[in-house]
Amino acid sequence: MRMPRRGLVIQARTRWLLVGLALLFSLVLLMYLLECAPQTDGNGSLPGVVGESMGKEYYQALLQEQEEHYQNRATSLKRQIAQLKQELQEMSDKLKSLQEKKSPKVNGMNYQGTKEQTSNDLLEFLHSQIDKAEVSVGAKLPSEYGVIPFESFTSMKVFQLEMGLTRHPEEKPVRKDKRDELVEVIEAGLEVINNPDEEDGQDEDDGVGDRQLYSENDFIEGYYRTERDKGTQYELFYKKMDGMEYRHVTLFRPFGPLMKVKSETVDISRSIINIIVPLAGRTEAFAQFMQNFRDVCIYQDKRVHLTVVYFGQDGLSEVKSILESVARETDFYNYTLVSLNEEFNRGRGLDMGARAWEKGEVLMFFCDVDVYFTAEFLNSCRLNAEPGKKVFYPVVFSLYNPAIVYANQDIPPPVEQQLVHKKDSGFWRDFGFGMTCQYRTDFLTVGGFDLEVKGWGGEDVHLYRKYLHGDLMVIRTPVPGLFHLWHEKHCADELTPEQYRMCMQSKAMNEASHSHLGMLVFREEIEAHLRKQAYRTNGEAAG
Repeated sequence: MRMPRRGLVIQARTRWLLVGLALLFSLVLLMYLLECAPQTDGNGSLPGVVGESMGKEYYQALLQEQEEHYQNRATSLKRQIAQLKQELQEMSDKLKSLQEKKSPKVNGMNYQGTKEQTSNDLLEFLHSQIDKAEVSVGAKLPSEYGVIPFESFTSMKVFQLEMGLTRHPEEKPVRKDKRDELVEVIEAGLEVINNPDEEDGQDEDDGVGDRQLYSENDFIEGYYRTERDKGTQYELFYKKMDGMEYRHVTLFRPFGPLMKVKSETVDISRSIINIIVPLAGRTEAFAQFMQNFRDVCIYQDKRVHLTVVYFGQDGLSEVKSILESVARETDFYNYTLVSLNEEFNRGRGLDMGARAWEKGEVLMFFCDVDVYFTAEFLNSCRLNAEPGKKVFYPVVFSLYNPAIVYANQDIPPPVEQQLVHKKDSGFWRDFGFGMTCQYRTDFLTVGGFDLEVKGWGGEDVHLYRKYLHGDLMVIRTPVPGLFHLWHEKHCADELTPEQYRMCMQSKAMNEASHSHLGMLVFREEIEAHLRKQAYRTNGEAAG
């Protein structure tokens, strides 16, 4: 009877062993399914657990999302490939024409290796740009001023050093080309990480499932700087939210060789400039303006017309007298005085001055009575404005209060000696758009100024935006021959809140540099320190 009992025991153990193996196999299969399931941002359920319909919709949505992502990436790559092909073709055609000039065809056959050689030459040149740039090794610099600083960015913000007076230390990239540049760089970094080469230190035999794929959400921060003669360097950092390792990618956009776009001769010998000045009161400032006008426009340039649009009756006779006196002394009669018996409105004054011209097309310079310009600037005005093609918006150098700038002198020096581009003497007024050179037909075509704007400020920005929204090219650059002279500002109570804010902002920025304003704020502390120093020095001398 023992044999059957032993057989039953063995049979029972075998059955339990098979059940254990089945459970173990099921556990391994479940872990495999969990491991191979696609990652999701939410708490998605496994198909077959909650329902087949839910799993099907989930996979369809996931496939559609992945398809859109790769379509966008493919479009971006196709655009870059097309650009590179075009550049290679242009370089190839240029090199081919040079070779044909140097050596004739042999039996009607061209050199077959031209395109391949051109591609190799171009790649060699681009790599040489990387080698010359300060990417992998440092460069010996003469001083701290020779360092080219980086600017940092995230997927939403740019942190910049060069701000001027209108940009902020931290801001979203406003210009489309800058946004597109940063998006392209982040995507290129992802392409490097997710599709590594052998030199990246990852084995290509490893499947995609064996390594983590990174997305735009894993981008942490980046830095970029541009060496003007070499290219732009990008340092990019990525990290998974639950990981501790960072992926660092360095990219470089080398500049190619200089290419000629256009070569032309510009004749400005017969280009007349109609200088239009709106005015109300300020007769002393107008007399000073006419002194500069006499020296620059009448004696040097000799190709200008002056249009003064005067508001009100108070001071009108003095303005007439100043103009007539200059005309008698210099034999200059190319001026027009338009009188408007109404409240001052800069936009309306400039608009009336533009329409008062009755001799056809003319280049106009919208000017203020507090602006000092040179003969070189007038030529810059002629060179950078072209009817139907471009308008010129120079950035004026605005001078600070001479009583503060030259506080250590008994009296400020003459105006001509104040015209220097120094940090403590003035600043580039990059928030001002009032001084501009444009042709009359372009001004009338865009509709001129918004005459609904009353009082101080705002009308110039509206006109500037009209050109930005149109087809004409806007040339915006600081010019050395254009100065805004300091004068006392009064912000009227009748201004709108926005105009009053702009007026007070302009008033604060016009007064003095940060260092001079700091000296004024801490004047008492500085004087107390000087008194202590003097007392200590006198005590030591007496002892």
